[in-house]
Amino acid sequence: MVLGILTLLLVLGGYWAWTPDIPRATLEARYANGPADFITVDGMRLHVRDSGPKDAPVVVLLHGFGGSVHTWDDWAAGLQAQYRVVRYDQPGAGLSEPDRLGQYTDERAMQVLAALLDQLGIQRASLVGHSMGGRLAWRFAAAQPQRVHKLVLVAPDGFASPGFDYGKAPDVGWVTGLLRWTLPRPLLRASLAPAYADRAALTGVRVERYHALMLAPGNRDALLARMRQLVLQPPAPFLERITAPTLLLWGQADKMIPVANAADYQRAMPQARLAVLPGVGHLPQEEAPAASLAEVAAFLQD
Repeated sequence: MVLGILTLLLVLGGYWAWTPDIPRATLEARYANGPADFITVDGMRLHVRDSGPKDAPVVVLLHGFGGSVHTWDDWAAGLQAQYRVVRYDQPGAGLSEPDRLGQYTDERAMQVLAALLDQLGIQRASLVGHSMGGRLAWRFAAAQPQRVHKLVLVAPDGFASPGFDYGKAPDVGWVTGLLRWTLPRPLLRASLAPAYADRAALTGVRVERYHALMLAPGNRDALLARMRQLVLQPPAPFLERITAPTLLLWGQADKMIPVANAADYQRAMPQARLAVLPGVGHLPQEEAPAASLAEVAAFLQD
């Protein structure tokens, strides 16, 4: 009797937790502006938003882990009057197809960024990167300084933290691997909540979008592969090569990558400017778009 009840509970629990993919066409109808949002880059269909005057200075926005172009909606709206604003979903994130090579390293991400810039005819741009996108931005600025005008790093990732060592991929356990089959929305909401100091910013609409886009076919495999292929390198040798004027932008209440980490960047980049937003968490572009954009706009115009 007890065994039967336990079996039933396991079946019901598995049914509740099992989360199937959402067809790509359904997601594109809901979250893309239309066919013009998609271009093929290096053999992959990427979701790209390209707004503002085509002859204006270019600003490229790079989202973080698990993010999408939508995280930049408010900033893009505020910048596109004066700049050509380009933002795209990384391969295997948002509405972009998974990487055709199954590679999600920083080196591969830089190849895709360079290919996208080439395809759009952009020789030089200011890069704005959040979290993982911040790491990609400073890696690219160190590798191709001639292509980067200014650099904005929003709570950038890159220095080792608990669970991450330089030169070694992290251990992604089997429990995390279950994300491929299960991702209940309440669980995702709970994992997103620490990124916001103001929990009111984590609206139902926002949770629904994050959840739906993670269920695009191949995205959960890509997310897990990106975690498993992450091999951090000591940042200082890269940061010291950066010549572009740099703004570090941080939420004072960031629990994901604390503002204290800014000191690591400033030691390697003493010329970098630091702006701290009081009472703001890990996603200032979502939680405090007006205040955070004011800092970025002033820096870009300076």
